[in-house]
Amino acid sequence: QVQLVESGGGLVQAGGSLRLSCTASGRTFSHSAVAWFRQVPGKERQFVAAINWTGGTTYYTDSVKGRFTISRDNAKNTLYLQMNTIEPEDTAVYYCAACRSCTSLVSLRFTNNVDSWGQGTQVTVSS
Repeated sequence: QVQLVESGGGLVQAGGSLRLSCTASGRTFSHSAVAWFRQVPGKERQFVAAINWTGGTTYYTDSVKGRFTISRDNAKNTLYLQMNTIEPEDTAVYYCAACRSCTSLVSLRFTNNVDSWGQGTQVTVSS
């Protein structure tokens, strides 16, 4: 199982940018599909974006398309989420997630398919 640690969260003004990172330990990261989710208090954790193990295929929820970019560097065991044109509605705790057996990024939309979670990093957007 891979261990995941997020960083890069913070307070940002609406319209600004932020880059989240997720550093993984464990030998399976480079062979796992990975994703970002987010959660606000009182609501279910929601899928944001996913990327396959090669980095060649990505998948986004509609609300972040054109604004967020997911990428990975397997040599550094790191997953990224570049967030641009940030909106107040993006305020949430952001979690990275990994799935060793997911062959479809669509399946990684569902939290019950996740093998490993990070501890989360808070993103707060001021209007």
